[in-house]
Amino acid sequence: MRAIWKGAISFGLVHVPVKVYSATESHDVSLHQVHDEDGGRIRYERRCEICKEVVPYKNIDKAYDDGERTIVLTDEDLKSLPAERSHEIDVVEFVPDDQIDVLRLGNPYFLEPEEKALKPYSLLRQALEETERTAVVTFALRQRTRLGALRVRDNVLVLQTLLWDDEVRTADFPVLENTAKVTQKELAMAGQLIESLAGDFDASQFTDDYQEQLKTLIEAKQKAGEGIDTEATFGPQEDEGGEVVDLMEALRRSVEARKGDAAADQPKKKAAKKKSSA
Repeated sequence: MRAIWKGAISFGLVHVPVKVYSATESHDVSLHQVHDEDGGRIRYERRCEICKEVVPYKNIDKAYDDGERTIVLTDEDLKSLPAERSHEIDVVEFVPDDQIDVLRLGNPYFLEPEEKALKPYSLLRQALEETERTAVVTFALRQRTRLGALRVRDNVLVLQTLLWDDEVRTADFPVLENTAKVTQKELAMAGQLIESLAGDFDASQFTDDYQEQLKTLIEAKQKAGEGIDTEATFGPQEDEGGEVVDLMEALRRSVEARKGDAAADQPKKKAAKKKSSA
């Protein structure tokens, strides 16, 4: 694994340098879109709805639409905002483990201690386990302040992002205000069904059937010799403001342009030489 950044857990006067790693990864098969007639790649264009021109990325600003007015935010506007670059994972408080709502849980990250910080790292890990508490922390990731939960998984401290309070919706379903009468016999039968399916959760026993079948389908087509030469799926590459340019083509154009400039300079140099000799 490769660390995505380095930081330090800070609680009280204790400072624990750590490396941060993504704790999860996706194994979904990556697919793209092609034209069903010739297999050509489908490319999405950033086309302006006013002038109908394809706009290079460098000429695109962000904007906010309130329904009536569009507020344009330039790069300079966004740079004026205070970017959060701290690498401190600040412990705000320690709360009981069961107070962390699962709806708030986001992306998890493993924290690896620096060798010199193994003792304070182990101390914090053991203290969290014995007190059955989770550390609520604030930290910066991609220049934004985040709320997080610091807890123990096996032998490792895990930092998991938490949604802010206004990001969690309230479930408001009027139908649930009605009372449904459940008999003791029905409840007992449901209990029996639950007991018949009771067990200990083992994630390794579950697989993504769709992805497995998709891989099998692709392999079968490969073995059958189906497919199109990948290079043939790309049409002529156009320069949309310098964003996607073939390197060899760019070098060739540069050399030709340089030759053209040199040829154009020759008459000027000769004229200047004659004038100076006169």
